[in-house]
Amino acid sequence: MKSSSQEWDKKYTRKISTLGSDFDNADLIIEYLIRLGIDYVFGVPGGAIEPFFNAIFRAQSRGGPKLIVARHEAGAAFMADGYARETGRIGVCCATTGPGATNLITGVASAMVDYVPMLVITAQTPLPKFGRNALQESSCTAIDTVGIFRHCTRYNTLISHSEQMNAKLISALMAANRSPVGPAHISIPSDILREKITSNTVVRTEHIRQNFILTDNQAVQKFIDLLTRSWRIAVFIGKGCGDAIEEIMRFAEMTHSPIMVGPAGKRWMNSYHPSYRGVFGFAGHPSAIQTMADDSIDLLIAVGTPLTELGTGGWKNQLLSERLVHVDSTVEHFTRSPMAKLHVCGDIKAIFEQVNSCLEEGKKWGRTWDSFDPIKENYLNKTPSTKNHGYQIRMEHADACEDTSSPLKPQCVVTEFAHRIPENFRIHLDAGNVWGWFTHYFHRPSSKGHYHISMGFGSMGWAIGAAIGNTLGSQQPSVCITGDGSYLMSGQEITVALQHQLTVIYVIFNDSALGMVKHGQRLGDAEQIGFELPDINYAQMANAMGIEGIVIKTFEELISIDWKALGSKNSPTLIDLRIDGEQVPPMGERVKGLANESATPGG
Repeated sequence: MKSSSQEWDKKYTRKISTLGSDFDNADLIIEYLIRLGIDYVFGVPGGAIEPFFNAIFRAQSRGGPKLIVARHEAGAAFMADGYARETGRIGVCCATTGPGATNLITGVASAMVDYVPMLVITAQTPLPKFGRNALQESSCTAIDTVGIFRHCTRYNTLISHSEQMNAKLISALMAANRSPVGPAHISIPSDILREKITSNTVVRTEHIRQNFILTDNQAVQKFIDLLTRSWRIAVFIGKGCGDAIEEIMRFAEMTHSPIMVGPAGKRWMNSYHPSYRGVFGFAGHPSAIQTMADDSIDLLIAVGTPLTELGTGGWKNQLLSERLVHVDSTVEHFTRSPMAKLHVCGDIKAIFEQVNSCLEEGKKWGRTWDSFDPIKENYLNKTPSTKNHGYQIRMEHADACEDTSSPLKPQCVVTEFAHRIPENFRIHLDAGNVWGWFTHYFHRPSSKGHYHISMGFGSMGWAIGAAIGNTLGSQQPSVCITGDGSYLMSGQEITVALQHQLTVIYVIFNDSALGMVKHGQRLGDAEQIGFELPDINYAQMANAMGIEGIVIKTFEELISIDWKALGSKNSPTLIDLRIDGEQVPPMGERVKGLANESATPGG
């Protein structure tokens, strides 16, 4: 549904009873999804959730959302996550009672930690069966799924009467859509889903879309005052900067600020921008650490960042110091920067528009800021390379990027991917070593946000489902980069891409191991146990499903991948990429964090 919000609400704000006497509570949910322009519902069927599936079917004639059946409920939640990240709309997932609901938990928790708006609908056995040990009962007197969801949702409720339906549904949608955004859960007994709506029910959605973010104008003025008294400024960009990135870059350019990003903030940064100094945090760059540590910086502006462990390299004091100005739209994030000189809360784009207007006025009167480069000569690459990386960024073991021997070096693979994968393709990184390889070695001149990583909860298999949801939302090809461990957990979701003829390219970094476990044990001097996986030809598995499978073992085969051709198919592809499992990923900081030690620069 692509109608504008204003036109949509003008057309559809009315009493539900005008839709017919057979309209029930499950239909009411679907009506809201139609009004909000939500195209898909992701879920797995079951007995108690059947009335909701019936409503989805009935709504097809009036433009209702399409049902996408996942192979596992966690996969459904990951798909809803990917859809929400791409479209900005609420992702919707559903499951039946009992194990269906509990299977959703990991995907919902991941969305909670990563601030992804989601409506989670679970069913319950009929109310008269509560407390009687019914099949798959998950009421408050059994396996209490509402209680289980309490700590991984922004809103969480059981609907026990039809009269509650409209009000609680509105509350859930508003909670999911307002800062801090996240999942909202409603659990509905199957008999309530089947009941007719109350006669005075009215559907309105204009307030659901409205996100109230109040800007602290007094703090903005203090921010401007600090800028007038400062000469050297640096900027740290987090994942929440998407809507404001143009204004933030304008600010950085006016103040001659070097720019660093967190691993998730990397999606908004052109790696070839002359002010870019790399990633600070997990698998980051010595050039970013060196820049951050420069004592001559007066103000360090951290924008749109939750300041997580991996996003800050274990909360390093180079970033978290008294020279920090933390700008964010989520109050919760400020609890992790109590040492900051200033907290500025509000709409990030509006804040920087106001700040930039004042800076422009100051420039008219001759105000300038120092143009400085704190990176020492030995931290610069001697020869700029337009193929591999910007010359401002120093990478560890950069020579491996040029090593074309077999088995394939992950550094070389990622470097070639950055050069060859078309910029409109959406990239999704699964939990594991690929986090480190891509954070450190994947550099391309794109700042459109097509690079997705989910590091908050670190769910293995996230990218496998999220790439499907993203492709449905974007109608553009997606690339899922995963490890063989993650694929063995959740690889069955590839058949969803097959069923719906989706252009998703699955790339498995195959080293017959749980790579992050293996190298973490080695780097942390732990016992070597539990990381081995069998040698499997994943391309043959894909072929058996009717999916094109490709095995890549050599550099010649790697560079022969025709990405444009794969991106033009109406079907998924699986690339079984045989990598050198002895290459050590840049994960030293993570190992030290597990040991509760301080990370060292370049770790």
